[in-house]
Amino acid sequence: MAVLWTLSLLLSACLFWPACLALTPPAELPQTHNLPPSLGFNSSDGGLSVDLPMALRVFSVDYHHVQAPFEIVLWIMLASLAKLGFHWSGRVPAVVPESCLLIMVGLLVGGVIYGVRHSAPPTLSADAFFLFLLPPIVLDAGYFLPGRLFFENLGTILWYAVLGTLWNVLGIGLSLYGVCLLAQSSLGDVSLLHCLLFGSLIAAVDPVAVLSVFQEMHVNEQLHILVFGESLLNDAVTVVLYKLFESFLRLPSVSGLDVLLGGCRVVVVGLGGLFVGLFFGLVAALTSRFTSRAQVIAPLFVFLYSYLSYLTSEMLHLSGIMAIVACAVTMKQYVEANVSERSNTSIQYFLKMWSSVSETLIFIFLGVSTIQDVHMWSWPFVCSTLLLCLVWRATGVLLLTAVVNKLRRNTVTFRDQFIIAYGGLRGAICFSLVFLIDDFPKKRLFITTTIVVILFTVFVQGMTIKPLVELLDVKRKKRALPTVSEEIHSRLIDHLLAGIEDVVGYWGQHYWKDKFEQFNKKYLRRFLIREDHQARSSILRVYQELERRDQRGDEEAPALVDPRSHSRPLLPEEMDSIRRILSRNLQNFNNKQTPAYSRHTLHQDATLDRTRKPLHRHQSLGERYTYNTQGEDAEFNGSRRVRAGLSRSHTVCSSSPRPFLQDSSAQSRGPVVPTTPPAREQQISPQHAAPVGRAPKKQLSFVLESEKQP
Repeated sequence: MAVLWTLSLLLSACLFWPACLALTPPAELPQTHNLPPSLGFNSSDGGLSVDLPMALRVFSVDYHHVQAPFEIVLWIMLASLAKLGFHWSGRVPAVVPESCLLIMVGLLVGGVIYGVRHSAPPTLSADAFFLFLLPPIVLDAGYFLPGRLFFENLGTILWYAVLGTLWNVLGIGLSLYGVCLLAQSSLGDVSLLHCLLFGSLIAAVDPVAVLSVFQEMHVNEQLHILVFGESLLNDAVTVVLYKLFESFLRLPSVSGLDVLLGGCRVVVVGLGGLFVGLFFGLVAALTSRFTSRAQVIAPLFVFLYSYLSYLTSEMLHLSGIMAIVACAVTMKQYVEANVSERSNTSIQYFLKMWSSVSETLIFIFLGVSTIQDVHMWSWPFVCSTLLLCLVWRATGVLLLTAVVNKLRRNTVTFRDQFIIAYGGLRGAICFSLVFLIDDFPKKRLFITTTIVVILFTVFVQGMTIKPLVELLDVKRKKRALPTVSEEIHSRLIDHLLAGIEDVVGYWGQHYWKDKFEQFNKKYLRRFLIREDHQARSSILRVYQELERRDQRGDEEAPALVDPRSHSRPLLPEEMDSIRRILSRNLQNFNNKQTPAYSRHTLHQDATLDRTRKPLHRHQSLGERYTYNTQGEDAEFNGSRRVRAGLSRSHTVCSSSPRPFLQDSSAQSRGPVVPTTPPAREQQISPQHAAPVGRAPKKQLSFVLESEKQP
């Protein structure tokens, strides 16, 4: 642990030295004599002359030649060592979230840089964040998105992300404008559009901060997908609203037609990004079909097409977040089926590494960028913003959930609503957007307020949400992955519900899901997946998917196991009791004969009450010794002889007329010996007699070879 922090300090010193060297004026820099030869004209004779070095240098330093990549590598190394030291810091990860510690490291580094240079440290530019750091995080979140949970809760997620964001933006913006009207002396120059613009950026819930906190708590799947999905789509809505209000500010006046066109623009930007992502996702899936002879470059297409969809959407002023999420979700199942297992592993590891590095750099630069000399403080504005962010999000979650619970089968509980409202963490998105605001007198106040809100939500809410989850006893995730049997049964229930919806004429989510599965199986999978990788069985496809998820789950988040679930070794007397019970039940099952019938022809005696010997159950130690052990030993010896006979003989399946039905006493005496047809006809009662003109039914009977007559 001490070694890691020592390395971090050394890297910080390496960062400070280039920064100080870069600030040296060109006139004060030492003159290097190892410059390449330059061609020029001699002033005396006008001839061509060459400036040659005076002597050959053995060692020289040319930092400016490698300044940009060298500093980038040092920042990444510092961030990685800080993250590594966090996970080796004992009990600190159980109390402090990782994002909080990374921000504290950034504050420390920014403070040292400010003290050494006596100027503001470097800040994270908006272009660097939106073009290089945000896409890997969103791509990782979209590629490993739990599709079943996401689409089952898609209506609720969109309800929270769209209407909830509009509620927060309008509520915070209008309330802050009221605060500015009350404090005319200090905040009188803040207009309504400026307040709405600030409300649109401060309402952005950061998926980076949400994921870093909620992944450590292992909450239940429904709560996790609601919070994560809402934060992911919330960013797309807030960025669109931010650009809309920014366009309104640049207009001389805003009319009703402009507002109507702005609403249409929001819809076009969101749907346009969605269709761009779908297009590039299908193209990526089609390209991966032809990578069988070049598997090495197969993972490259996943990153290239995803990033290309994001850049194309940004170029067309569409939603890049929607585009990259749609591209990742679309191409995932087809790419995983086309590429090899090694390529799938490479994709998973590279995405996790890329997103982890981007997330770490974002939090460190948040701390570094906080140390600035451009702050402006206003108690009414800062405190009102903090309070309004909490109040409007809580009221929005409560009101929207009250409406959506009337349409959901699995309602969102009050505890989950509290965690959703309390988990609205702000992060780098609103921090990057606030620097993009055009210069006006109160821009520094907006920057200061944004930093305060980010630090409050990440430190206070991020550090207290885990104790609140334990205090409220919020349902946790019991295990990471379902078994194959559970997955098959869940699909069986889906098909059953889809059939019921089809019969009653109700087009619900199961009906449309079943229609899409049929379309996907009939057209898309045949066109986008290679023939040799087409899964012939749906059970095999389920097993392969669970195997891939198991590999990811073992490394990302281990399953939570109840310590009480560990089984103890069975005692010898318990093993003997289990053997006796199994042998007795097996003997009773073999002696039991059940009449055969179908749903079209029910047996006549199906409703008759016949006495059957019940199967025994396993008794506890206290109840077991109340029985006669000698009788159990005798029964066990008899059943052991029966099982020995079964193991020594072979079973022959023959087709014979159905034998007569014996009572329970005859069943318990031994196996049935076939009789001659006349004798069997005399023993059959009138109730069991077959109708006239109908052939006697046949039944499969199993006869042991050892019991056949010689």
